[in-house]
Amino acid sequence: MANEVKLPRLGQGMESGTIVKWLKAEGDQVEKGEPLYELDTDKVTQEVEAESSGVLLKITVPEGEADVGTTIAVIGEQGEEVPDLAPAGPAAEEPQPAAEEPQAPARTAPAPVEVAAPSEGNGAGARIKASPLARRIARERGIELGSLKGTGPEGRVVAEDVERAASGAPTAPAPAPASAPLAPPGEIERVPLTSIRRTIARRLTEAWQAPVFQIAMSADMTRAQSLHDRLAEQTKEGEPRPTVTDILTKACAAALMRHRAVNALWADDAIEFYPSANVGIAVAIEAGLVVPVIHQAERKTIAELAAARADIVTRARDNKLRQEDVDGGTFTISNLGMYGVDQFVAVLNPPQAAILAVGAIEPKAVPTETGIEVRPLMAMTLTCDHRALDGATAADFLRTVKAFLEEPGLML
Repeated sequence: MANEVKLPRLGQGMESGTIVKWLKAEGDQVEKGEPLYELDTDKVTQEVEAESSGVLLKITVPEGEADVGTTIAVIGEQGEEVPDLAPAGPAAEEPQPAAEEPQAPARTAPAPVEVAAPSEGNGAGARIKASPLARRIARERGIELGSLKGTGPEGRVVAEDVERAASGAPTAPAPAPASAPLAPPGEIERVPLTSIRRTIARRLTEAWQAPVFQIAMSADMTRAQSLHDRLAEQTKEGEPRPTVTDILTKACAAALMRHRAVNALWADDAIEFYPSANVGIAVAIEAGLVVPVIHQAERKTIAELAAARADIVTRARDNKLRQEDVDGGTFTISNLGMYGVDQFVAVLNPPQAAILAVGAIEPKAVPTETGIEVRPLMAMTLTCDHRALDGATAADFLRTVKAFLEEPGLML
């Protein structure tokens, strides 16, 4: 019996996904658990495995966006008849034509009347074509979908249209004046937004709306660097070498356990405090920025954190992250020190209460009891959601991180 392959829900809040490419062709043999296609969600691009074995009889959605639960393919026995399937994707939302009513004999030919498409207005009875993500964002922002002009296939309202309306920008690009000179060919390249890029834009917009504040401190990394060197010497061949980021992750995880108010998420009508430090590491990839998460970081040694970090960073850059790799983060670290950045301010990663921005370790003159000494200092800037955190609480947390870095024995 043929089995329908439906688009899965890979994470809480996922309502649609974009099929990037199929790893099998129609007629190919498929084994259960074998990668079947690549799916781009609003967080990651990942391979989805087949849930049954057989022959890939038909692909109903070759590529593009589809809603969760949509039948995208059929797997069955060789030669088995494929059942009739309802149209998938945007076409499934087309309004059905009304039944024709008997017409009275016309006395004169009426002038033609132009009727607006349902997606261009919110007239009575009109069904608005919109992606699930666009509907969710519109619901969250209190925007009427019927007032938007869709720029998606067949006038479908997509997430970008809602975000543009929320920011106060025109809902559709205005045509250039007739007298405006045309740009020379070949100078403008228009690249459609990926799901990840749309998510980055949406989440940064959400972060901009939160009342945030920043506090900064510098840590003397003399002993942390000594620890790093000793750990590197003890690393066996083939094992990931610990980095300063791994030591910093351990320090933050240990500090989060002492300051649970920072290990929190803002939930509109509540603040959620978490029992484990699930530390996200900001990773730059070709498609943008992703934040894979090291779960229960406080329970791991620095060597274990190094292995976990190496694994998720490699898979992030190879587009091999799974949904569970990016879910559940409670705190984020963004390190640009390797790029020579002295100090910067990171944008909040909502709904998390705080994010730590880390710069390069630079030798600087420091006054000591015996005079002036040159010490390796690292600037840290903590961005906080003031709805969930107050300044004194945030400062106390950052002071603990500084103490752990300056005396690593305190966190081990």
